[in-house]
Order: sequence, then structure tokens, then C-alpha cells
Amino acid sequence: MLLIIYLSAPVATTKIYSADKIFTGENWLNNHAIIVSGNRIETIVPVSSLTSAQHIEQFDNCIIAPAFIDLQIYGAYGKLLAVYPEVDSLYKLKEYCEKGGAAFCLPTVATNTKEVFYKSIDAVKEYWSKGGEGILGLHLEGPWINPAKRGAHIEALIHPPTIQETEELLNYGIGVIRMITLAPEVCSKEILDLILSHHIIISAGHSNATYAEAKTGFSNGITAVTHLYNAMSPLQHRQPGLVGAAMDDATVMASIIPDGHHVDYAAIRIAKQVMKERLFVITDAVTETTKGHYQHQPVGDKYEADNILSGSALTMAKAVQNLVNFGAIGLGEALRMCSLYPARVLGSKELGKIDTGYNARMVVLDDQMEVKQLL
Repeated sequence: MLLIIYLSAPVATTKIYSADKIFTGENWLNNHAIIVSGNRIETIVPVSSLTSAQHIEQFDNCIIAPAFIDLQIYGAYGKLLAVYPEVDSLYKLKEYCEKGGAAFCLPTVATNTKEVFYKSIDAVKEYWSKGGEGILGLHLEGPWINPAKRGAHIEALIHPPTIQETEELLNYGIGVIRMITLAPEVCSKEILDLILSHHIIISAGHSNATYAEAKTGFSNGITAVTHLYNAMSPLQHRQPGLVGAAMDDATVMASIIPDGHHVDYAAIRIAKQVMKERLFVITDAVTETTKGHYQHQPVGDKYEADNILSGSALTMAKAVQNLVNFGAIGLGEALRMCSLYPARVLGSKELGKIDTGYNARMVVLDDQMEVKQLL
């Protein structure tokens, strides 16, 4: 006798969340609930439309907002990815991000050797193969930057790219490398076209580009600028530089580090007034290490390497608090700078909002803007 067994697909778990306020990424809602099915948002409804039989997880004196996205972070809990290019470093980095309300991130490797870049790519592949979530890929910051604006980057490892080097790196990192920071004045259009053919985001940074060179780079496919003001040609009245070009462009987006050390809050307010929705937050967070090329040491609430500012101790939640408390930026806009706008940089249509069909990762913040829970 032939026995036929029909296997039904697993039923997605439905959950319902509500809080005093919900920030969708666009609007504030009161007396509403978010219905989640599996890992997707099914709908948002008035609480009054729910029945008494439906269980609501209620967060009093809190807001629910889209989970944060950090597009530049180097390591956590003593495991700098460039020093320990292995899966455990990514798990620690993910834990650090989640404590700060970021469910998604791009681990970043600064100017380094070919071997370190390749091992970091391998680590992400292994992390994914083990079912790891939240790591969206890699951000390579350098080595194709300008030594004149190297900051804490290792000068001996900085160089212009060749076609062969670029092809080998991009082919090895297919599907893993999501963003590359480079100096437009040291990279040809041919190099930019090659990177773009792999659907990788190009960000201008650690650059001494003139205004004209930067604008040419934007015309050639550069869509972002890495940590505005830091390690780049400044805005001057006769030489607007990369800062001026970024502010003057209609579409290019720029990251900024609101820790009170990398950029004065007045400079953040000025950039925000000019760039509006084109300015987004990164933590640029590092971790203490005494090995490798970047020996970051904590100095107060920042990190230095060889007495040079080398990274922050930020979390995304702390960035929100700083923007609101010291940057005179409204809470809704601060939240967008940490979620919706980074999602736009990625070109994502499923992150950065609380809306039907979007990813269901959300952050619950209390009235002090501290993370209460990451859903």
C-alpha cells in the first residue's frame, strides 16, 4: 500500500505589540498595535479594533521604532574584526549592536592587508552559513584612500588600486562586500565602474579631493560620503572641498559620528540644516586592542591609536540621545537618521520603517531613550 504523507508549511507565529507611541519611520501613532507574522510586519491597526482574545504585548511609557542600522562599526568586547577575522568577533559585534538597538550592521575593516580582508570575508560567509543574522555584509574602508587624509589609517598599506587587485578582491567578496570607502581622486572611473558592476555602494572618504574632483566622483556613481568632516578636505570659502561638495549635491548621502569628539554638535546642526534627509548616523565604534595595525586604547568615552582619534565608543541609542540632547534635533528625525536613512543608503525596501511587509525587527525605547528591548 502506498502511503502518502502531506507536509504542511510551518505556520508563522503571530505577535502583537503596542506602546504609548509608535514611530513608523514617517509618522507618530498613538493607540495603535503592530501585528507581526513570522519576521514580517503584517499590519498596523488601532488597538480598539482588536478583540479581548488577542494577546497584546504592551510597553508602557515607551515608544516602538524601527530597529537601528549601523553601516560602520569595527568590533566589540575586545574582538576587533581586523585583528580577529573570525565568526566569534561577529557574534560579539552583533551583541554590542543589539544592546544599542541596532539589529543590522556592516562590520568594517579599515586599511589593511589583502589577507585580513580575505579572512574577514571568510568570517562573514561562515557566520551566514551557521544561520547568523543581522550582519548585512562588509564595509571596507580603504586601502584606496589618500594618505594626506589617512587619520589613524596605516600609511604603509595605503595605495591606489589596480584593475587586477580590484577584480580579485571583488570576485572573492561576491555577495559579502556591500560598501567600499575610497578617495575619488586616487581611483579612476574604470575602477569605480568595476566596483559598481558588483552592486557595491561606493562612499568617498579619507579624501583630499577638490570640490570638482568630488563632484566628478558623484557623477561617476559615488552615492555616499564617509564620516562627514572627518578625514576629508574641509569646506573653505575658496576651496569647498569634499565637505562642500557633499553639502552642495542634491542626492549624495553622508554619515556622521555624533559622539561629541569627532564633530562639534554645532557642525552637525549646520550639516543637518543643509543636507536634511541626506545625513545619517554611524557609530564608527571600535574596541580596545593591543594587537594588529590598529591598537585602539580607550581615552574617556572615545578611542585613540598613537594619540590620534581612532574610533568612538558609541551605540546607536547613545547617538539618538546625543542628537536630541546636544544637537537640537527632534526625536523622530534622530530615529530616522539611525534607521530609515541608512536603509536608503543600502537601497533597502524592507528596513527602516514599521509598515506592512517590512522586516519586523523593532526597538523599544523608554522615556529616557534607553533601549528596553529589541524585538
